[in-house]
This record gives sequence, structure tokens and C-alpha cells, in this order.
Amino acid sequence: MVLSLAQRLEELGHKISYGKPLGTCLDAPDHTATHEGNATSCSTEMDEDVRFLTDALELKENQLQPTLLMLDQPTLLQRIQGKDAQDYPVALEKAYGQALNSDIVLVEGPGTLTEGFLFNLSLVEMAESLDSPILLVAPFKGLTSIDSILAAKKKLGDRLLGILFNDVPQKDVALVNSDVTPYLEAQGIPVFGVVPHIDLLRSVSVDELVQRLNAQVLCGQKHQDLMVESLCIGAMNVNSALEYFRRGHNMAVVTGGDRTDLQLAALETSTQCLILTGRVSPKDDILTRAEELEVPIISVDLDTLTTVELIEQAFSQVRFHEEVKAECVFRMSKDYVDVKRLASLLDLTAAA
Repeated sequence: MVLSLAQRLEELGHKISYGKPLGTCLDAPDHTATHEGNATSCSTEMDEDVRFLTDALELKENQLQPTLLMLDQPTLLQRIQGKDAQDYPVALEKAYGQALNSDIVLVEGPGTLTEGFLFNLSLVEMAESLDSPILLVAPFKGLTSIDSILAAKKKLGDRLLGILFNDVPQKDVALVNSDVTPYLEAQGIPVFGVVPHIDLLRSVSVDELVQRLNAQVLCGQKHQDLMVESLCIGAMNVNSALEYFRRGHNMAVVTGGDRTDLQLAALETSTQCLILTGRVSPKDDILTRAEELEVPIISVDLDTLTTVELIEQAFSQVRFHEEVKAECVFRMSKDYVDVKRLASLLDLTAAA
């Protein structure tokens, strides 16, 4: 949502700055921060999301605000053990209060109302330090989601600018538009958009699966940028498998390296990647067919259960670092997010 809002605000002629005070997606090669006394040095580390968003929006150095700390175990331990007594609200105000070259600074806040509390950088504390309004991005998980939103309104008070519903199941979009949104508006909570669930945004690339599984790519190396939206396990007879595979879309299919019948069945359906367990090499006709269809085949030295667990973990930690996802986000924001209303409530004057 930060990516989409930044892009849309720029289209309206506003110059934006961006920052994520609490890093949560560590760019491991650059993680060389040190803690000395009461000071925390974060100048050489960057959150992966920050790096991606900086590149996607082509932000200049003076449009990028610093990440104050990473929410990793070493940093948390330093704080708990009393080795880090940094006054982070003061550091936040100092770092983010001098964005003189922008019309608006988009500050990506904590993922929950409590995250960052250990460092006095919870959502409420951030907003108070910066004297800034808060835009909540809220998932919709049924009508009980309203309870969480009303509770947030009570806690955030007048600082709550409004909400964006994100990742709304397709079956619930009409309900949110027709009933939930008018109710919340009547409670003084503006709703700036209702964004439906989009499978592509929850997908992972074949290349990421290769890295996570420490897999060997047997063919289709040029197509590792394909996006996987669902997971299927091939362990049944071929007739049942065909029916099962046909229900999937842009799948990664996990099956044994010796199951030629299932491999062929998967290749004839919406399969983006074949993942073979057991380190059994597929037959040449399988490799040939996969090359013709431009479907990567990868081999893992893992059992099926472990392979599936690692793939599910990849889906649960999905990031938005692929260009195809960025393009989808831009289109999504135009269709579902009322950025002009948001800009108006933020008193951003229309650009000349």
C-alpha cells in the first residue's frame, strides 16, 4: 500500500519522501550494525522492502528517511539486556522532522498496534513523536474485523485519518462496499479503498523457491522469474492427479522424481514449476517436454513433508520485490484506492 500510495501521489504532482523506522525484512549482506553504549548505528544496513521501494519509485537520497533499527534478535537482546538505552522517539523526530524537500513523508509504521513498543516506537508513539495522522491498512476477515477497527479508533483517537481495506476475499468485496464501509463512515472512520485479494501479490518466484529449497535446476533456468501462486502435491494415481491439477492455477507441483506419470500430468496443466523429491533424475522425455513448455524443473534433496513446509513458509513471508508485482500494485491502486480524497484530507494542495 505504501508503494501504491507513493506512486499515485507522485502522479498527482506531489513530491514524496519515504521511510521505515523499524526494519523487519533484513537485507542480510548489509547487516553490519553495531551497538556501542547507548547509541545504535544503522547506517550500513537496509531493510529489503526499503531497498525495493527506493528502486521502484526511483527515489533520490534526499527522499529516503533512515531505518533506525532492525527488529532482529540481536537488537532485541541489546535492548532487553540494558545495553541499548537510545531515546528512539527523539531520534525519530530528529531524523524524520527535516524532510524539507518533500510535500509529504510516508512513514511505514509497525505491522501491529504493539510492534516496536520495546523501543518506544509503537504506532501511537511514532505518531505522537511526529505529530502525524495515521492511515491504517486493515485486512478483512469477516464482520468480526469491525471490532478490531473500532478498538483501533478508540486507541488512536483523532490521529486516525482513516483506513484502507486490503486483501479482501473476492466473496466479501460487495459486503464491505455495501454495508461495512457506510457503517464505518458513520462512525467517523473514512474508508479510502477496498482492495480485493489478488493471487499474484501472494505469489513467489521460482527463483526464490530454488534458493529456499537449496535446489538444483534441471531445466528452464531462463524461466526462474515465473510466479507461483499455489502449491499442489502429486502423490496419488494419475487420474485423480489430473482432476486435482486442473483445479490449480500457476502451481508448483511437488512429486517424486520417479513419478513420470504425475510429472507429465502436471506439465499439461497450469504448472509454473515441477519440484522433484528424492534426487531421482527425470526421464529425458520429461525434460524435453518441460523445455518445450518453458516450465522449470528443480530437484531437492529433501523429503516431501519438509519441501512442502519450506514452500508454505515462503508463501507466508511473501515479499513484493518483483517488477510484475509492482506493476500490479500500480494498477490496483488506480482501480480501488481514492488517493484524491486522501490527499484532500491531508491538506495537500493540487499541484500546478
